[in-house]
Amino acid sequence: MTIAEGPAARMPAASVSRAALLDTLLGLGDDASVDALREPAVRDLAWLLLSPDLLRPHPPAGALADPFNTPQELQATLDWLHALDATPELLHQDLAATRITRLGRYAERLLGFFLCHGPATQLIAAGVPLRHAGRTLGECDFLVRTREGARLHWELAVKCYLHAGDSNGAEAARLADYVGPNLKDRFDLKLAHLLDHQLPLSARDEFASTGYTGAWTPQMFVKGWLFYRHGVTPTDPAELDPAHGRGWWVTQRDWPAFACAHTHKWRVLPRLEWLAPQYRMQAGADDSSYVDANTLAAQISPQHGPTMVAGFLEDDTGHLLERSRGFIVPDDWPEHARRYAKQ
Repeated sequence: MTIAEGPAARMPAASVSRAALLDTLLGLGDDASVDALREPAVRDLAWLLLSPDLLRPHPPAGALADPFNTPQELQATLDWLHALDATPELLHQDLAATRITRLGRYAERLLGFFLCHGPATQLIAAGVPLRHAGRTLGECDFLVRTREGARLHWELAVKCYLHAGDSNGAEAARLADYVGPNLKDRFDLKLAHLLDHQLPLSARDEFASTGYTGAWTPQMFVKGWLFYRHGVTPTDPAELDPAHGRGWWVTQRDWPAFACAHTHKWRVLPRLEWLAPQYRMQAGADDSSYVDANTLAAQISPQHGPTMVAGFLEDDTGHLLERSRGFIVPDDWPEHARRYAKQ
Protein backbone atom coordinates (compact mmCIF):
# COMPACT_ATOMS: atom_id res chain seq x y z
CA MET A 1 0.00 0.00 0.00
CA THR A 2 1.24 3.47 -0.86
CA ILE A 3 -0.06 6.98 -0.44
CA ALA A 4 1.00 10.14 -2.19
CA GLU A 5 -0.02 12.70 0.34
CA GLY A 6 -1.46 13.22 3.83
CA PRO A 7 -0.03 14.24 7.19
CA ALA A 8 2.53 11.46 7.17
CA ALA A 9 3.95 12.71 3.88
CA ARG A 10 4.12 16.30 5.08
CA MET A 11 5.36 15.71 8.62
CA PRO A 12 8.60 13.70 8.96
CA ALA A 13 8.06 11.11 11.69
CA ALA A 14 11.58 11.56 13.03
CA SER A 15 10.90 15.21 13.91
CA VAL A 16 7.49 14.82 15.59
CA SER A 17 6.55 13.04 18.81
CA ARG A 18 4.42 9.93 18.55
CA ALA A 19 1.77 11.64 20.64
CA ALA A 20 1.54 14.45 18.09
CA LEU A 21 1.46 11.97 15.23
CA LEU A 22 -1.36 10.03 16.88
CA ASP A 23 -3.33 13.22 17.56
CA THR A 24 -3.07 14.08 13.86
CA LEU A 25 -4.05 10.58 12.75
CA LEU A 26 -7.10 10.58 15.04
CA GLY A 27 -8.14 14.19 14.42
CA LEU A 28 -7.62 15.16 18.05
CA GLY A 29 -5.79 18.42 17.38
CA ASP A 30 -7.38 21.84 17.46
CA ASP A 31 -8.03 21.73 13.72
CA ALA A 32 -9.70 18.28 13.67
CA SER A 33 -7.66 17.61 10.56
CA VAL A 34 -9.29 16.53 7.33
CA ASP A 35 -6.36 14.09 7.11
CA ALA A 36 -7.57 12.12 10.12
CA LEU A 37 -8.20 8.41 9.70
CA ARG A 38 -11.90 7.59 9.27
CA GLU A 39 -12.23 3.80 9.44
CA PRO A 40 -12.83 2.68 13.07
CA ALA A 41 -10.64 -0.44 12.83
CA VAL A 42 -7.78 1.51 11.21
CA ARG A 43 -8.05 4.16 13.93
CA ASP A 44 -7.93 1.40 16.54
CA LEU A 45 -4.82 -0.07 14.91
CA ALA A 46 -3.11 3.33 14.80
CA TRP A 47 -3.94 3.84 18.49
CA LEU A 48 -2.59 0.38 19.36
CA LEU A 49 0.71 1.11 17.60
CA LEU A 50 1.28 4.73 18.64
CA SER A 51 -0.48 5.34 21.97
CA PRO A 52 1.66 5.59 25.12
CA ASP A 53 2.45 2.43 27.05
CA LEU A 54 0.64 2.06 30.36
CA LEU A 55 3.84 0.93 32.06
CA ARG A 56 7.46 1.97 32.31
CA PRO A 57 10.07 -0.70 31.50
CA HIS A 58 10.60 -3.31 34.22
CA PRO A 59 14.09 -4.70 33.63
CA PRO A 60 15.41 -7.23 33.28
CA ALA A 61 12.34 -9.27 32.30
CA GLY A 62 9.87 -6.50 31.50
CA ALA A 63 11.30 -4.63 28.52
CA LEU A 64 8.77 -2.70 26.43
CA ALA A 65 7.90 -3.72 22.89
CA ASP A 66 8.26 -1.16 20.11
CA PRO A 67 6.73 -1.91 16.71
CA PHE A 68 9.18 0.47 14.98
CA ASN A 69 12.95 0.08 15.12
CA THR A 70 13.77 3.07 12.95
CA PRO A 71 12.24 6.42 11.97
CA GLN A 72 11.95 5.02 8.47
CA GLU A 73 9.74 2.16 9.70
CA LEU A 74 7.55 4.62 11.58
CA GLN A 75 7.24 6.85 8.50
CA ALA A 76 6.40 3.85 6.32
CA THR A 77 3.75 2.75 8.82
CA LEU A 78 2.08 6.17 8.76
CA ASP A 79 1.86 5.98 4.98
CA TRP A 80 0.59 2.39 5.23
CA LEU A 81 -2.14 3.36 7.70
CA HIS A 82 -3.45 6.08 5.41
CA ALA A 83 -3.48 3.70 2.46
CA LEU A 84 -5.28 1.11 4.60
CA ASP A 85 -7.83 3.73 5.63
CA ALA A 86 -8.57 4.39 1.95
CA THR A 87 -8.96 0.67 1.12
CA PRO A 88 -9.70 -1.23 4.36
CA GLU A 89 -11.33 -4.28 2.79
CA LEU A 90 -8.49 -6.68 3.61
CA LEU A 91 -8.55 -5.64 7.27
CA HIS A 92 -12.33 -5.98 7.38
CA GLN A 93 -12.10 -9.47 5.90
CA ASP A 94 -9.45 -10.48 8.42
CA LEU A 95 -11.49 -9.27 11.39
CA ALA A 96 -14.66 -10.92 10.07
CA ALA A 97 -12.98 -14.33 9.68
CA THR A 98 -13.82 -15.26 13.28
CA ARG A 99 -16.33 -13.91 15.76
CA ILE A 100 -14.64 -11.46 18.15
CA THR A 101 -16.29 -10.60 21.47
CA ARG A 102 -13.34 -9.78 23.76
CA LEU A 103 -11.37 -6.57 23.62
CA GLY A 104 -8.08 -8.41 24.08
CA ARG A 105 -8.83 -10.73 21.17
CA TYR A 106 -9.75 -7.74 18.98
CA ALA A 107 -6.41 -6.11 19.83
CA GLU A 108 -4.57 -9.36 19.05
CA ARG A 109 -6.20 -9.53 15.61
CA LEU A 110 -5.30 -5.91 14.86
CA LEU A 111 -1.67 -6.33 15.91
CA GLY A 112 -1.42 -9.63 14.06
CA PHE A 113 -2.70 -7.96 10.89
CA PHE A 114 -0.03 -5.26 11.18
CA LEU A 115 2.71 -7.83 11.74
CA CYS A 116 1.57 -9.80 8.68
CA HIS A 117 0.96 -6.90 6.28
CA GLY A 118 2.73 -3.84 7.68
CA PRO A 119 6.15 -2.42 6.75
CA ALA A 120 7.99 -2.98 10.04
CA THR A 121 8.38 -5.90 12.47
CA GLN A 122 7.19 -9.18 10.95
CA LEU A 123 5.19 -12.07 12.42
CA ILE A 124 6.74 -15.51 12.83
CA ALA A 125 3.95 -17.13 14.86
CA ALA A 126 0.98 -16.14 17.03
CA GLY A 127 -0.75 -17.93 19.88
CA VAL A 128 2.01 -20.50 20.37
CA PRO A 129 0.95 -22.99 23.09
CA LEU A 130 3.57 -24.43 25.44
CA ARG A 131 2.76 -27.89 26.75
CA HIS A 132 4.49 -30.39 28.99
CA ALA A 133 3.32 -33.87 29.94
CA GLY A 134 -0.10 -33.22 28.46
CA ARG A 135 -0.57 -29.99 30.41
CA THR A 136 -0.71 -26.53 28.86
CA LEU A 137 1.77 -24.26 30.64
CA GLY A 138 0.78 -21.12 28.77
CA GLU A 139 0.66 -19.49 25.37
CA CYS A 140 3.03 -16.97 23.77
CA ASP A 141 1.07 -14.19 22.11
CA PHE A 142 3.51 -13.30 19.34
CA LEU A 143 6.91 -14.43 18.07
CA VAL A 144 8.26 -11.72 15.75
CA ARG A 145 11.38 -10.75 13.87
CA THR A 146 12.56 -7.21 13.26
CA ARG A 147 13.92 -6.10 9.90
CA GLU A 148 17.37 -6.23 11.50
CA GLY A 149 16.88 -9.87 12.48
CA ALA A 150 16.16 -9.60 16.22
CA ARG A 151 13.88 -12.39 17.48
CA LEU A 152 11.31 -11.14 19.97
CA HIS A 153 8.59 -12.68 22.10
CA TRP A 154 5.75 -10.17 22.63
CA GLU A 155 3.03 -10.42 25.24
CA LEU A 156 0.09 -8.12 24.49
CA ALA A 157 -2.33 -6.73 27.04
CA VAL A 158 -4.94 -4.00 26.58
CA LYS A 159 -6.41 -2.91 29.89
CA CYS A 160 -8.91 -0.40 31.24
CA TYR A 161 -8.54 0.07 34.99
CA LEU A 162 -10.24 2.46 37.38
CA HIS A 163 -8.29 4.05 40.21
CA ALA A 164 -10.02 3.10 43.46
CA GLY A 165 -7.50 4.39 46.00
CA ASP A 166 -7.49 7.44 48.26
CA SER A 167 -10.45 9.58 47.15
CA ASN A 168 -8.78 12.71 48.47
CA GLY A 169 -5.78 12.24 46.21
CA ALA A 170 -3.51 12.92 49.17
CA GLU A 171 -1.68 9.59 49.00
CA ALA A 172 0.42 8.25 46.15
CA ALA A 173 -1.46 5.62 44.22
CA ARG A 174 -0.41 1.96 44.36
CA LEU A 175 -0.65 -0.29 41.35
CA ALA A 176 -3.11 -2.38 43.37
CA ASP A 177 -5.44 0.64 43.44
CA TYR A 178 -6.16 0.17 39.72
CA VAL A 179 -9.00 -2.30 39.38
CA GLY A 180 -11.05 -3.70 36.54
CA PRO A 181 -14.60 -2.37 36.22
CA ASN A 182 -16.07 -5.73 37.23
CA LEU A 183 -13.63 -6.12 40.14
CA LYS A 184 -12.18 -9.33 38.73
CA ASP A 185 -8.82 -7.93 37.69
CA ARG A 186 -6.17 -5.68 39.24
CA PHE A 187 -3.15 -4.04 37.68
CA ASP A 188 -0.59 -5.28 40.20
CA LEU A 189 -1.77 -8.85 39.70
CA LYS A 190 -1.68 -8.50 35.93
CA LEU A 191 1.86 -7.11 35.97
CA ALA A 192 3.04 -9.91 38.27
CA HIS A 193 1.50 -12.50 35.91
CA LEU A 194 3.26 -10.89 32.95
CA LEU A 195 6.66 -10.76 34.63
CA ASP A 196 6.54 -14.08 36.47
CA HIS A 197 4.66 -16.31 34.04
CA GLN A 198 3.95 -15.00 30.54
CA LEU A 199 7.22 -13.32 29.57
CA PRO A 200 9.46 -16.21 30.79
CA LEU A 201 7.58 -18.82 28.70
CA SER A 202 9.90 -18.58 25.69
CA ALA A 203 12.96 -19.15 27.91
CA ARG A 204 11.70 -22.42 29.39
CA ASP A 205 13.36 -25.68 28.41
CA GLU A 206 10.03 -26.99 27.20
CA PHE A 207 9.79 -24.23 24.59
CA ALA A 208 12.07 -26.20 22.24
CA SER A 209 9.15 -28.59 21.71
CA THR A 210 7.20 -25.85 19.92
CA GLY A 211 9.65 -25.94 17.01
CA TYR A 212 10.63 -22.30 17.47
CA THR A 213 14.07 -22.98 18.86
CA GLY A 214 16.73 -20.47 19.73
CA ALA A 215 16.86 -17.42 21.95
CA TRP A 216 13.89 -15.05 22.11
CA THR A 217 13.90 -11.65 23.81
CA PRO A 218 10.68 -11.19 25.83
CA GLN A 219 8.93 -7.81 25.70
CA MET A 220 5.57 -6.58 26.94
CA PHE A 221 3.13 -4.61 24.81
CA VAL A 222 0.73 -3.07 27.36
CA LYS A 223 -1.72 -0.41 26.20
CA GLY A 224 -4.99 0.94 27.52
CA TRP A 225 -6.65 3.64 29.61
CA LEU A 226 -6.63 4.43 33.32
CA PHE A 227 -9.64 6.19 34.80
CA TYR A 228 -9.64 8.50 37.81
CA ARG A 229 -12.51 9.71 39.94
CA HIS A 230 -13.48 13.15 38.72
CA GLY A 231 -11.58 15.72 40.75
CA VAL A 232 -9.03 13.24 42.11
CA THR A 233 -5.43 13.44 40.86
CA PRO A 234 -3.21 11.00 42.78
CA THR A 235 0.52 10.81 42.28
CA ASP A 236 1.29 8.08 39.77
CA PRO A 237 2.82 4.85 41.01
CA ALA A 238 6.42 4.42 39.92
CA GLU A 239 5.42 1.55 37.62
CA LEU A 240 3.26 3.73 35.35
CA ASP A 241 4.28 5.71 32.30
CA PRO A 242 3.13 9.25 33.17
CA ALA A 243 1.97 9.76 29.57
CA HIS A 244 -0.62 6.95 29.83
CA GLY A 245 -4.12 7.50 28.48
CA ARG A 246 -6.47 8.94 31.09
CA GLY A 247 -10.20 9.18 31.61
CA TRP A 248 -12.60 9.87 34.48
CA TRP A 249 -15.21 8.04 36.49
CA VAL A 250 -18.22 9.28 38.44
CA THR A 251 -21.01 7.66 40.40
CA GLN A 252 -24.57 7.64 39.12
CA ARG A 253 -25.39 10.09 41.91
CA ASP A 254 -22.69 12.52 40.76
CA TRP A 255 -23.38 12.14 37.05
CA PRO A 256 -25.92 15.00 36.61
CA ALA A 257 -23.61 17.57 38.23
CA PHE A 258 -20.64 16.30 36.23
CA ALA A 259 -22.53 16.21 32.94
CA CYS A 260 -23.99 19.71 33.26
CA ALA A 261 -20.46 21.12 32.96
CA HIS A 262 -20.19 19.57 29.48
CA THR A 263 -21.95 20.38 26.26
CA HIS A 264 -21.42 16.95 24.73
CA LYS A 265 -23.70 14.53 23.08
CA TRP A 266 -23.18 11.28 24.93
CA ARG A 267 -22.99 7.67 23.87
CA VAL A 268 -22.45 4.33 25.60
CA LEU A 269 -19.28 2.69 24.25
CA PRO A 270 -19.54 -1.05 23.56
CA ARG A 271 -16.49 -2.98 24.73
CA LEU A 272 -14.99 -3.34 21.25
CA GLU A 273 -14.95 0.47 20.96
CA TRP A 274 -12.71 1.00 23.99
CA LEU A 275 -9.46 1.51 22.05
CA ALA A 276 -9.10 4.69 19.98
CA PRO A 277 -11.13 7.85 20.59
CA GLN A 278 -14.21 7.69 18.41
CA TYR A 279 -14.91 9.63 15.22
CA ARG A 280 -18.25 9.54 13.49
CA MET A 281 -19.46 11.03 10.27
CA GLN A 282 -22.56 13.12 10.84
CA ALA A 283 -25.04 11.21 12.97
CA GLY A 284 -28.39 10.80 11.26
CA ALA A 285 -31.58 12.14 12.74
CA ASP A 286 -32.63 8.56 13.50
CA ASP A 287 -29.40 7.70 15.34
CA SER A 288 -30.63 7.22 18.88
CA SER A 289 -27.23 6.23 20.29
CA TYR A 290 -26.15 9.89 20.69
CA VAL A 291 -28.19 11.34 23.52
CA ASP A 292 -28.18 14.04 26.17
CA ALA A 293 -26.94 13.41 29.71
CA ASN A 294 -30.37 12.74 31.22
CA THR A 295 -31.30 10.23 28.53
CA LEU A 296 -27.96 8.49 28.97
CA ALA A 297 -28.55 8.23 32.73
CA ALA A 298 -31.91 6.59 32.08
CA GLN A 299 -30.34 4.16 29.60
CA ILE A 300 -27.74 2.89 32.06
CA SER A 301 -29.82 2.97 35.26
CA PRO A 302 -30.65 -0.78 35.03
CA GLN A 303 -26.94 -1.63 34.80
CA HIS A 304 -25.41 -3.30 37.86
CA GLY A 305 -21.80 -2.46 36.97
CA PRO A 306 -19.74 0.39 35.52
CA THR A 307 -20.57 1.58 32.01
CA MET A 308 -18.09 3.30 29.72
CA VAL A 309 -19.46 6.37 27.96
CA ALA A 310 -17.99 9.02 25.68
CA GLY A 311 -18.86 12.66 25.11
CA PHE A 312 -18.83 14.12 21.62
CA LEU A 313 -18.56 17.57 20.10
CA GLU A 314 -19.74 18.40 16.61
CA ASP A 315 -17.23 20.10 14.33
CA ASP A 316 -17.95 22.62 11.57
CA THR A 317 -18.62 19.84 9.08
CA GLY A 318 -21.14 18.06 11.29
CA HIS A 319 -18.78 15.24 12.23
CA LEU A 320 -18.84 13.99 15.82
CA LEU A 321 -15.47 13.84 17.59
CA GLU A 322 -14.92 12.18 20.96
CA ARG A 323 -13.61 14.69 23.47
CA SER A 324 -14.11 12.85 26.76
CA ARG A 325 -14.49 9.28 27.99
CA GLY A 326 -15.11 7.67 31.33
CA PHE A 327 -17.17 5.30 33.42
CA ILE A 328 -20.42 5.87 35.24
CA VAL A 329 -20.43 3.50 38.22
CA PRO A 330 -23.16 2.43 40.66
CA ASP A 331 -23.20 4.44 43.87
CA ASP A 332 -21.99 1.51 45.96
CA TRP A 333 -19.19 0.54 43.53
CA PRO A 334 -16.43 2.74 45.04
CA GLU A 335 -16.60 1.02 48.42
CA HIS A 336 -16.52 -2.46 46.85
CA ALA A 337 -13.61 -1.34 44.67
CA ARG A 338 -11.61 -0.02 47.64
CA ARG A 339 -12.04 -3.32 49.46
CA TYR A 340 -10.94 -5.27 46.39
CA ALA A 341 -7.86 -3.04 45.99
CA LYS A 342 -6.78 -3.87 49.55
CA GLN A 343 -7.17 -7.64 49.32
